[in-house]
Amino acid sequence: MTAMVAVNPTDEARHQSEADPLWNESVYLDFFAPDGSLGGYIRMGLYPNLGVSWYWACLVGPDRQLVMVVENHAPLPSGPGLELRTDGLWQDIVVETPLDHVSVGLEAFGVGLDDPAEAYTVDPVGALWGDRTPIGFELDWDTAGQPYGYPVTSRYEIPCRVHGEILVGDEVIDFEGFGQRDHSWGVRDWWASEWMWLSGRFADGERMHALDYGLGQFGVGYRQIGDGCDEVTSVAARPALGAAQIPTGVGVSFDELELQLAPIAWAPVLLTSPDGRLSRFPRAMVAMTDQNGRTGHGWVEFNQPQ
Repeated sequence: MTAMVAVNPTDEARHQSEADPLWNESVYLDFFAPDGSLGGYIRMGLYPNLGVSWYWACLVGPDRQLVMVVENHAPLPSGPGLELRTDGLWQDIVVETPLDHVSVGLEAFGVGLDDPAEAYTVDPVGALWGDRTPIGFELDWDTAGQPYGYPVTSRYEIPCRVHGEILVGDEVIDFEGFGQRDHSWGVRDWWASEWMWLSGRFADGERMHALDYGLGQFGVGYRQIGDGCDEVTSVAARPALGAAQIPTGVGVSFDELELQLAPIAWAPVLLTSPDGRLSRFPRAMVAMTDQNGRTGHGWVEFNQPQ
């Protein structure tokens, strides 16, 4: 096992922006039940030079309606943290203990969608059409592995245990499961390059993460078993695209692993650049199987510039 790029606890705070309009700071947190029966994610992206925040949250499951919160015209946080208040939405992401514990609170009205591809049909200001649905999270991400710092960019990923309470419609759900969180800052042009991102956990306890940037240009990730962490630089994703470019399945060659990903539930987002370019961003909770029959669950995403 090899040591990874050290992650500085001070990097859990927000960073000074650079001049590029597409400089952004992103915090992402996902979660999934051990049996794949429930999952979701939260992402907050700050664009200080554009004067806006992007905020996404969702709840998915194999037998439930997709519920999404998508607000790509929210104001920037008024303070130094990540608390956000706007019409129909309050959320806060708090680093309780750097590199160890993050809490998330959400009270919002989301949109229920019967078909994930409906997430690509938005009104002129980017709002979704669907069933208005109350949604709330009181969740905690506790570090359950080694923080992984990317070797070539300002980004880190942390495998976690996730627990807390979820409210959706009339349901109150006590949640215990797994997930991952990441934090990145720098220039990100969503409309220039495609990629595949994956994180997951096998039933035997192995945690893994993979990025295939450019779908063949650059690969990076990790495998963590027990207290060890191995960096991986060989990643190749092979999505089988279905309707609306939403994959029906994904093969991933990753280190010595050959993975098959079976999507359980999708939660896509449509991204519009300041100059009108579009990118489709399908994300899914998936079931994972490797060539030895090991199984697990996780989240996969694809960025698809149009």
